[in-house]
Amino acid sequence: MSLNLLLILIHDLSSIVIRLAMIVLIPRWHPPAAATAWLLVIFFWPIPGFLLYLLIGRSKLPRERIMKHERMVERLERETAVISSVREITPPELPERLAWFCNLAMTLGDMPITGGNDVQFITSIDEMVERLSSEIDKAEHHVHLLYFIVKEDKVTRPVFEALERASRRGVACRILADSLGSSKFLKRTAPRLKEAGISVVGALPPTLFRRIKAAARFDLRNHRKLAVIDGKRAYTGSHNLIDPTYGGKAKGRPWHDVTISLRGPVTAQLQRVFLEDWYVEAGSMPDDPSLFPDSGSPGQSLVQTVPSGPSYPTENYQRLVASALHYARRRVIITTPYLIPDESLLEAMEVAVLGGARVQLVVPEKSDQFLVGNAARSYYEQIMELGVEIFLYQPGIIHSKTMTVDNDIAFVGTSNFDIRSFALNFELNMILYQGEALWTLRALQESYIDESRRLSLEEWRKRPFAAEAVQSVTKLFSPLL
Repeated sequence: MSLNLLLILIHDLSSIVIRLAMIVLIPRWHPPAAATAWLLVIFFWPIPGFLLYLLIGRSKLPRERIMKHERMVERLERETAVISSVREITPPELPERLAWFCNLAMTLGDMPITGGNDVQFITSIDEMVERLSSEIDKAEHHVHLLYFIVKEDKVTRPVFEALERASRRGVACRILADSLGSSKFLKRTAPRLKEAGISVVGALPPTLFRRIKAAARFDLRNHRKLAVIDGKRAYTGSHNLIDPTYGGKAKGRPWHDVTISLRGPVTAQLQRVFLEDWYVEAGSMPDDPSLFPDSGSPGQSLVQTVPSGPSYPTENYQRLVASALHYARRRVIITTPYLIPDESLLEAMEVAVLGGARVQLVVPEKSDQFLVGNAARSYYEQIMELGVEIFLYQPGIIHSKTMTVDNDIAFVGTSNFDIRSFALNFELNMILYQGEALWTLRALQESYIDESRRLSLEEWRKRPFAAEAVQSVTKLFSPLL
């Protein structure tokens, strides 16, 4: 038997074994849509598909990382009594349906609702940088930053200059940046900051050894955006620490974001989120009594923190979004740059519409990502047939990730409305209940609608066949994007 014939035989036998094995195993590990997409890839390209599955097929975290996270939670509860101190600050009695939703969010995210918070909205990166730099200059004990994308450029430079000044004053400064999203920052800027006494750590490094210990697949990312100063002031939302044109890569379509500034009891929850991530990545817990100061009650807002990601036993944020849609009676507005819904989310949208709610969705007219953008557009016809209104945002990329439900519930944070954010990324979202903060967010959403054009079902059905074909193909792989 010639060598070429032997290699062909080995290849064919391997392909058959892979197909047979994966048709048994994959449906056990994935929901039907994702299983179908993976089996499609493996049946057409058995060996490359199998290797790809080994790299990005499983979203479960290694047991070591999960146990490390659990130990950190236990330590926070035991040594700082964060949870008990926050639980004592409870809001007035809520209507029964809303109280049920609060309890659901508590069960899924392990963070209770807090009252007495001050919430302010920031839509400009320049304003965010100015306010964050000012807070860092006033810091007395510590500054904690956690961001998916960090880059020192002409817009964000004041933040890094303020950090260096703070470090010289003896303030403990810690930066946790995603290893892929902030790879250039970690290579080019971090060494200088470390020399200035600032602690910088990369989250979820993609190297093989660290990936085996830290994550089941290299594309699990820490997508959170968070700043905590002295445990009294926190910022979170959709802004990354980078120029909104992304160094010119936005091609004339700047990103439009929203960040919220928070003071009050909820800052203890956000401090906990940072410390959990820091402990898992850095392997150490800051020993500082100033981490959880008395935050007082500087405002009136009811706020709840919902961290999500593969360390949780279920896709908790997806469950909350679907539950909020079921809750809706009058009006829902969703803004997101990336929309790849699963069946449960589509069904929840349909239930909201059938129940009499007006559901409006604001997305970019032009996406910055070819595959994700076309996969999202493949759902437009189905979504509009459900009765959902789609608005295409004109000025640039709508990067704000928000949702308001009636006058009762609002979400704002880092999570897109897609499978990646629900199942793969570590995300951070805030729930605002009733009151002025929710109304302010609703007004911001309505301003987005004013800057958008409504897409009609008739217009969409007339799109070119080539575009429809591309969208149909990418839809097949949407559970994997």
